Amino acid sequence: MTGALIYCDDRLLVVNKPPGLSLATRRAEPRGAADRLLASLPMEDRESYGLDSGPLWLVHRLDVATTGLVLLARDEETHRELSAFLNQRLILKTYLALVWGHPRPSSGSYEWPIGPDRRDRRRMKADPTGRPSLTRYQTLAKGPHVSLLELHPKTGRTHQLRVHLGNAGYWIVGDDLYGGARYRGVKDPHPRALLNPPHLLLHAWRLELPQSSTILASKYEAPLPPHFTAVLKALHMMEALGD
Repeated sequence: MTGALIYCDDRLLVVNKPPGLSLATRRAEPRGAADRLLASLPMEDRESYGLDSGPLWLVHRLDVATTGLVLLARDEETHRELSAFLNQRLILKTYLALVWGHPRPSSGSYEWPIGPDRRDRRRMKADPTGRPSLTRYQTLAKGPHVSLLELHPKTGRTHQLRVHLGNAGYWIVGDDLYGGARYRGVKDPHPRALLNPPHLLLHAWRLELPQSSTILASKYEAPLPPHFTAVLKALHMMEALGD
């Protein structure tokens, strides 16, 4: 699956990241993550906007299994400004997740601190000695066995949404690392197949940037990946997004 260019000007890019693409920093290639994201875009987009002609800077990252919006800067000044917005929590992020179960209450927040899981280096866990973390959630739709949630992470801890939802008992569908991969007793063959997805059903859906002297206030939205859309349509939950 390829990435998609959502927005581009002479200062920044907004890309819809596909599943399975790692944005991890590697010591031997500090800008390699940006280059890998760029390489996922169609060649015509890269050529039309001259994206192969200069360096790019990642402003933030997504997990390898997560899809959706990623910000990149096209110069160091923009990178500093956007990074400052991020550190001050001025960039508003909205995620969509399909989770097992029906959260109670249907909206609220999770505030468990998060730290590394020393038994499994791939994972994080809720830990009283970890770093403070805050996620707000709202249930948009309920279906058999699952719920569609809108999520607003107010901090940016590694695997924050996956840890908070799993700790609450509402694992994200397709999350084989934290326990949400199985179809959990669904007997109807069609939704059973859909709820055993090829990737995590967690999507960075919307980004909102604040106004500054050099950057206009703006909002961006990334279409859901095909399998996520297919699941929501099959379960009659797509209407919750206004589509």
